Amino acid sequence: MSGDRRVVLVPEGLAGERVDAAMARMFGFSRSRSAELIAEGHVVLDGTTVAKSERVRAGAMLEVEIPVVVDPLAVVPEIVEGIGIIHDDDDIVVIDKPVGVAVHPSPGWRGPTVVGHLAGAGFRIATSGASERQGIVQRLDVGTSGVMVICKSESAYSILKNAFRRREIEKVYHALVQGHPDPHTGTVDAPIGRHPRSDWKFAVMSDGRASVTHYATLEAHRFASLLEIHLETGRTHQIRVHMSALKHPCVGDLTYGADPTLARRVGLERQWLHAVRLGFVHPGTGEPVSYESPYPADLADALEVVREAH
Repeated sequence: MSGDRRVVLVPEGLAGERVDAAMARMFGFSRSRSAELIAEGHVVLDGTTVAKSERVRAGAMLEVEIPVVVDPLAVVPEIVEGIGIIHDDDDIVVIDKPVGVAVHPSPGWRGPTVVGHLAGAGFRIATSGASERQGIVQRLDVGTSGVMVICKSESAYSILKNAFRRREIEKVYHALVQGHPDPHTGTVDAPIGRHPRSDWKFAVMSDGRASVTHYATLEAHRFASLLEIHLETGRTHQIRVHMSALKHPCVGDLTYGADPTLARRVGLERQWLHAVRLGFVHPGTGEPVSYESPYPADLADALEVVREAH
């Protein structure tokens, strides 16, 4: 990472000071920022890296590399291969999100984002919402593909945000899950909260947020079943958590208990979960609209393997 490099000679008046204190005085850093730079190996005194408690002598050469601090929430405009535009008008843009793309920047994510792609492709989107999430009224996991809507006008953002909140949006997913859910058609009504031992996972928790998932079996095969799923609520990882709680995790979803042998057999490196349809009242025209996304190649191929297994 390139940054700002500074080289100074320690003045007489700072002789005998600790390195971190001397840096704070010379460069205007806080002591804690000075200590951080020293700990990260960015500070060299007379040709050797130092500990923060070392003392400086007058005339010593102090070299400091100040790395560029990248804002993890900054939207970086870049064209992302694989994002398809399903529909575009003055109010909304409907996209087909590929796997491996986050919806918006977050502190733990360094990869491509939907908002970055739209900025790179010249789409003007609504400015409502936090800066890194402008125009975003719904999210899909990085590892989940499919159809989603982003708002371009402020009025569309307000209308659709409320429609999602009031559960007036038709959100339909297909999931290939291990085994055969019993009953074949049913509802999972179980609250979801953060996993007590893994802060990046979620689980059915008695004190979690209300979460309702409706499912119906479309195809039952030897090792797995293809389900159509309608979400009533939209919690993070909701389908994955609920299917795992039923002991029928999404095929390939190793985070939530899927069989790694089956995942390898069908050639999957992520969960078999796809947002196939999104229906809502168009915020501009007031007419009901519905948009669909076909299965991407990795999911289609895995489904064929399961269909042909005897």
